[in-house]
Amino acid sequence: MRRRAAGRADGRHPGLGAASCATLPGSRAAGRVAVLGAVLTVLTGVVGLPAAQATPDDGGAASAATEATRPVRVVVEQLEPRTVTPGAPVQLRLTLVNDGPTTYRELSVRLQRGDVLRTRAGLDAERDAADTAGATAAAPWQEVDSGLAPGQSLTLDYATTAEALQLTEDGVYPVLVNVNGVSSEGTEERVGELATQLVVRAPSDRRTTVAWLWPITDRPHRDPAGTFLDDELAAQVAEGGRLDRALDVLDRLPRAPGESRPAVPVTLAVDPALLEELAVMAAGPYRVGDAEGTGTADAAELLGRLRTAAATSVVALPYADVDGDAVVAAGATDVLTRALPGTPEGTARQPGVPGTTEATAEGAGAAIVRDVLGVTPRTDVAWPVDGAVRPDTLDALRSGGARTVVLAQGSLTAGDRAVGAAGGSAAPASTLPTAAGPVTALVADQRLTELVTEATEGTDTGRLTEQSFLAELGALATQTTDAPSTLLVVPPRRIDPDPATVAAMMADTVQEPWLAAVPVPDLAGTGADPAATTPGPAGDLVPEAGTGTPLSTDDVGVVAATARVRDDFAAAVTEPATVLAGYDAAIARAASAGWRGDPVGFTASAARLRDTFDALRRQVTLVAPVDGTYSLASQDAPLVLTVRNDLPFPIDVELELITRENVQLTTDDIGVTTLEPDSRRQLEVPSRVQQSGGFAVTARLTTPGGELLGEEVRMQVRSTAYGPITLGLTIGAASLLGLLFLRRAVNFVLARRRGEAGGDASPADGASLPPTRSPV
Repeated sequence: MRRRAAGRADGRHPGLGAASCATLPGSRAAGRVAVLGAVLTVLTGVVGLPAAQATPDDGGAASAATEATRPVRVVVEQLEPRTVTPGAPVQLRLTLVNDGPTTYRELSVRLQRGDVLRTRAGLDAERDAADTAGATAAAPWQEVDSGLAPGQSLTLDYATTAEALQLTEDGVYPVLVNVNGVSSEGTEERVGELATQLVVRAPSDRRTTVAWLWPITDRPHRDPAGTFLDDELAAQVAEGGRLDRALDVLDRLPRAPGESRPAVPVTLAVDPALLEELAVMAAGPYRVGDAEGTGTADAAELLGRLRTAAATSVVALPYADVDGDAVVAAGATDVLTRALPGTPEGTARQPGVPGTTEATAEGAGAAIVRDVLGVTPRTDVAWPVDGAVRPDTLDALRSGGARTVVLAQGSLTAGDRAVGAAGGSAAPASTLPTAAGPVTALVADQRLTELVTEATEGTDTGRLTEQSFLAELGALATQTTDAPSTLLVVPPRRIDPDPATVAAMMADTVQEPWLAAVPVPDLAGTGADPAATTPGPAGDLVPEAGTGTPLSTDDVGVVAATARVRDDFAAAVTEPATVLAGYDAAIARAASAGWRGDPVGFTASAARLRDTFDALRRQVTLVAPVDGTYSLASQDAPLVLTVRNDLPFPIDVELELITRENVQLTTDDIGVTTLEPDSRRQLEVPSRVQQSGGFAVTARLTTPGGELLGEEVRMQVRSTAYGPITLGLTIGAASLLGLLFLRRAVNFVLARRRGEAGGDASPADGASLPPTRSPV
């Protein structure tokens, strides 16, 4: 297993060291900094105070705006303890960075606090306010020996006690790191500050419980045939790649002595299609276009680490993480159903993946997870994209085996109540009624999810992000008086974490004495109330609650149309779940939620899928005659046509012949014909002609459902047989000709007799000469 040098498994820093400093772009705090900075600039101009200047020991409140305008940045490298108890020391390791143009000397540092907060609502209000920490109590100043020139940084340790800060009650205390200094002009001023929180909890048997759902997903990287389109997944699994970092979080978690599985029971949400891709890569070699893929070794290592992490709890996502709402809205609910892991109708899988077998009764997705990771996944827990779901999609999930669904806080009308944001204890489990029966809804905490998402590499705010995470839990624990609280943390599917920070957050939930961790399925208990017909305490679904960019409806329509072609084929083959499994997988990959945010990629994926099914239909076709002509030798001679099946499985077909209405050619319906795999066959169609000549005929080969196979064949059918009309005309003409001959003969005989009766007649008369040409 790969081991990282940065940090210990529990996220605690082992030694001294300065850190480079950077703000977190795009964060909620950054927006407040900009707005409040403008307000501060106006106010300082009005009252006539110098910008970024205050009485050094005034103990005034800190604001995000002033923090942003101070010339000295304060970076917290270490803050201990994570939970303060009465009498405990409070220790900080700080790095001061002078970003201004002035040298500062006679630096001093102290820690001061504001009023205690005992609710999540109070913590939220304090976080959004301009004043983030008052001076209800302050620890002594600590002098810094050296000065700080522009661009220079220094690291120092600061220590105080809970008594000095008067931390006597359970709750969350906003605190401020206050840095004073003397400028080159001799003015003493506050030159730097940083706001955070301290959590105070007395020992107690009552714990706040946290569950983690950790996604292992990525967009599809294969074409409909299962061939890799790119080698981007190799970069994801290589050291430092996104998926590598996601696994590194789990690698860093503390373990009990002699145990390989993490002490934190993190539940993995795994895409079976991604496991297939990793299995193909790990087996090696694999092709990417005309080149050989580069990710074999890294994929094999990552799969080994993933198997260790999966020993605790795994939830199987739909194959390729199908965007359920998108396909259901397009009328293609079966696309979602065939991707679900918990139903025999879940058939989507790519044949021929090394180490995998055909699906069993639990569904193809579950079989893939079992084969690749060696564990039996939970298939009764569903996690819709963005934590939002349509009512009809929820019905489909329930019918497909889901009994628990993970939803975002904003997707339910009373989601705030479920996470304790409105006061009281947090209880994420609720009930939602569906047409197929009730399901348990687990509500993910929005604020905790935001904090985990913000913990990305390349920032120096990791320890403060972790402290904010603990502050949210501490406020909830303090406000809870009736029952212990439980919260669910669900990062976004494409989480890109800083392993040290997120691992420390997870470790806190088993190492802090007032916290506990459980697997996600445990939150559902015994499931939804089977008699429930109305929503539970979290309320009902919020319409169109999703926050992400949806898939293009036009391209989803292409996928849905292709799925209808697949359904028509399914009625024409035996064992469609087996022979069409690869095509089901192709449809699922084209409809993946991983294409959200990549409209160009999604359009290309839908087009490839359409072309694949067009090619599928062309593999069963009529063989046109060489010269485009068939000849019939008799009135009821059969019309013999050749059909070809290039598919590796048998298929049922029907033959349709079309002629003009006035053509005297009729054919019989020969019904359904089964074509064997990779074969040619001649079909004899009983036919009858009413006249000889040539006729234009169009031949179509279709499925029993009417879907065209191959191309229509237009041909000429020629008949040399006499039909009734032609035969009648011929007989009539022959009869007339006979009558004329008979008349001529009778006249000749009569004339001959008259000549004999009248004596010798001169031959010159010509009357007695026989005829010299046909009478007609």
